[in-house]
Amino acid sequence: MTLSATHHALNFADLTPREAYKVMIGTIVPRPIAWVTTVSPDGVVNAAPYSFFNCLSADPPILALGVENKPDRSFKDTAYNIRMTECFTVNIVDRANVEAMSVTAAGFDREVDELEMAGLTSAPGEKVACPRIAEAPVAFECERYLGIEVSSAREIILGRIVMAHVRNDIIDPATCYSDHERLDAIGRMGGNGYAGTLDYFDWPTPSAEDVLNGVRKRAASGGV
Repeated sequence: MTLSATHHALNFADLTPREAYKVMIGTIVPRPIAWVTTVSPDGVVNAAPYSFFNCLSADPPILALGVENKPDRSFKDTAYNIRMTECFTVNIVDRANVEAMSVTAAGFDREVDELEMAGLTSAPGEKVACPRIAEAPVAFECERYLGIEVSSAREIILGRIVMAHVRNDIIDPATCYSDHERLDAIGRMGGNGYAGTLDYFDWPTPSAEDVLNGVRKRAASGGV
């Protein structure tokens, strides 16, 4: 059986943007969710979830957001506010906040405070002029580091983390280790799907020497 008989070969040059999106969100899973809070130049707080998100560097501490523009190619509130204020906060979504997070994903007008609509509490930032969500288990205050306009439809925003707020029962400040069970974060799947992080297992990375010894043992026993 050849590889071509077991896999569909999808040439992205032949896919529409919507088809490419569906392939990616259905297979690059689970994706962490950045529950982003920003504030407009007029002082209106905005909150919205984004699953095109991850950490990219620890030195300097950089995270990235992929923000899609509106159909008319104008900026969504998140991207506009970040451009105007040069800061934002990424809140991590746990299972307890799924419903509230979904409310903030609704298409409200720019002058609407999504935190108020979702019954959430705004806590002031310490390093940035942008609030965090008090109910979120973790929040990262960020300064805009770089914006990359990859097309008229999407921008990648890099943020430098300047402050973290981690709930007391989650992190050990002496070791900086976090308890994933207490965090109970959720990730995005395809469609309307979500996945929890409690389906967890350890699998240590072997040393090169251990791998080579295993190969030698299989060869000596006539294995492959």
